Amino acid sequence: MRIVLVGGVLVALAAALAAIRITQQGERDERRPADAIVVLGAAQYDGVPSPVFEARLRHAVDLWNEGLASAFVVTGGKLPGDRTTEAAVAREYALANGVPASAIFGEDQAHNTLDSLTTVAAEMDARGLRSAVFVSDPTHMLRVLRIAEDLGITAYGSPTLTSPVYGDPLRRAVATIHEMGALAAYFVAGVAPAVEQPAGR
Repeated sequence: MRIVLVGGVLVALAAALAAIRITQQGERDERRPADAIVVLGAAQYDGVPSPVFEARLRHAVDLWNEGLASAFVVTGGKLPGDRTTEAAVAREYALANGVPASAIFGEDQAHNTLDSLTTVAAEMDARGLRSAVFVSDPTHMLRVLRIAEDLGITAYGSPTLTSPVYGDPLRRAVATIHEMGALAAYFVAGVAPAVEQPAGR
């Protein structure tokens, strides 16, 4: 019984520490000059970005307008039944907001953060790009940066504090719990969660 109790306490402590780290990283804006700005995909509806995705894209374009990078990287595939990809929607949004086509590249096949960043890392390496400012929701940033760094990218986070998820305490709590599980899956088994960012759709 004592072993079970101690184990439960240790698990609870680990969960609390993970939640603190997720929150701390999500509130830390590390924007600075880098080789690329990478915006993580989120839901799109027939070519229209969801409010969460639009907030990310707006923030990424703002960083571009600050002159922080010479490359703008878009990511994200499509769900069954979709007519377009998250990456294509992001590209169109960037073009409509002044990012030149020559600066934009990315991946449009992945359905989770790990696969997306694995492809992005290869694409960046092929172009001689070594560092990036990553844009996503605050609760997502810790995992994004850890994966990117493990893939050899010098990674900085610039969380989207205007995200509807961040502004809603309940959705933020759900997203934090999801990230705790996703981080555990990545650290223990090196895999992506079965469902990616449910509160960020």
